[in-house]
Amino acid sequence: MLRAMILAVGLTLAVAVVARAEDEKPKRPKLTEEQKALRKEITEKYDKDKDGKLSPEERKEVSAEDKERMQKAGIGGQRKKKE
Repeated sequence: MLRAMILAVGLTLAVAVVARAEDEKPKRPKLTEEQKALRKEITEKYDKDKDGKLSPEERKEVSAEDKERMQKAGIGGQRKKKE
């Protein structure tokens, strides 16, 4: 009986910790229609393999002008590199 109670308390604590960690993840803001349109335009322009995403190689090909347009629109920011 004691083992079952300890197990139940342990599982409850584990679920609480996981739920709290999920709540603390930063949320991305929703894109506006203008941002979505710009992202689609840039993706279509540079997506050479037509998979709907820009690979690292394709991202290198994005012009400075297009990068600036995306930055001004508030999209396409630099990702933090994992250390």
